[in-house]
Amino acid sequence: MAAPLYSIEKTIVYRKLDNGLQLRLLPIPFSTSVSVATQFRVGSRDEITGQTGYAHLFEHMLFKGSQHAPGDSYAQTMSALSGQFNASTFFDFTNYYLTLPSEALELALWLEADRFIRPVLSQQTVENQQATVLEEMATTIDNQPYVRDAMEFLLSQADGTPYGHSVIGSKEDVSSATVEQLNQFHQRHYRPDATQLSIVGTYSDNTHAWVDAEFGQWQNPQPALKVPSLATATPLAPKNKQVHGEIIDARGPWPAVLLAWHTVGQQHQDAAAIALLEAYLFQNRASLMKQSGLTDPEQLLTYSIPLSMDLMGVSNLVMVPRAKTSLNQLVTNVQKMIIDIADNGIDDESLHQLKANWLNQALQRLDRPSQLARLLSATQQRDTLTPLTGPWERINTVTTAQIQQVARLYFADNLVRLDLLPSWYIRWTKSLLEVLPEGVSDTLEESVL
Repeated sequence: MAAPLYSIEKTIVYRKLDNGLQLRLLPIPFSTSVSVATQFRVGSRDEITGQTGYAHLFEHMLFKGSQHAPGDSYAQTMSALSGQFNASTFFDFTNYYLTLPSEALELALWLEADRFIRPVLSQQTVENQQATVLEEMATTIDNQPYVRDAMEFLLSQADGTPYGHSVIGSKEDVSSATVEQLNQFHQRHYRPDATQLSIVGTYSDNTHAWVDAEFGQWQNPQPALKVPSLATATPLAPKNKQVHGEIIDARGPWPAVLLAWHTVGQQHQDAAAIALLEAYLFQNRASLMKQSGLTDPEQLLTYSIPLSMDLMGVSNLVMVPRAKTSLNQLVTNVQKMIIDIADNGIDDESLHQLKANWLNQALQRLDRPSQLARLLSATQQRDTLTPLTGPWERINTVTTAQIQQVARLYFADNLVRLDLLPSWYIRWTKSLLEVLPEGVSDTLEESVL
């Protein structure tokens, strides 16, 4: 099943420019479009005190004018070409990606280089994008029940690490950012030796010359970039302790519980086993959480998006209970599942299926050039020449003993629990429904829903 990963990987053309920029080209015959992805090794973890949110804010700025494409020229040009473009910022990286007709690739590379190397920030554009980010913050965080307090609670668990503040930053820091500070942020962090550029689709024989012409003269600032290798990286040790907190939000429609476990960064030797265990417990349709709720479920909803950063990881699970089920019962159910795996492991058939599911997801990305370009630009240092097969080979070597070991090390004894509680009258009603006969609570729940 993994053969396509190996065969496609052999067609990747890899180059490293003299300035350190890493280039990967993957031809897709008979395609009429090309996808370009550029990832920079800069994210919120690189921000200093008083400048939280700068990586995300600067991402916005790069769509608002450069030396040769002022104002909204970039967006207008892409729209005229029927191009699709976007960007995202995370703790460890910022990426930019676009898809457009193949014949426009030379123009696209010129535009990308111009905005990455020569952005033009004015007071007006900074103020406009500050307002945009603050509106995004209000819409996605502050105006949603539970989200702000839950986010700050989880971030407090990483206090003292580079991951102790949110990617979007604080209102105060975003509002006070200046043109000069943002220009300094760009000069420090947007550099060729922190850049991976990937081109996937149909491209011209002149593409190498275009890349050299647009990116080859880009100079690195001082000091030299420090990229920790697997041998020298210092992972953040997981906190092996129980934490239990609660927040009350009058806007909350119903109680819920958020569970989290500190794990390890994506370069750690246990990362592959943890990824499979997360899928087994929480994520796919065959997960233990889904299977436990197929008949007479105790939860209305489960939701999990594990976070895997360079130096640490966080597994998480949000559960919304049925009227008849308490938050304590939901937590007990999850802990029983984890303890069972820590004590007894999983069988070979289950592990085989987990690997097959992981591989199927990897194969699906091969049919999506935009996702494939982003994947290539997110290549870890150890997978420089094996961006597709390196991660798979780590997954494929995971054993049932390793699954049992990571369950014991990272999940059995370090649960972070946060109860998300609505107003007192909803909590009181919920408590009453928990002690009523099951048929009665089910009927009332159905009426409310």
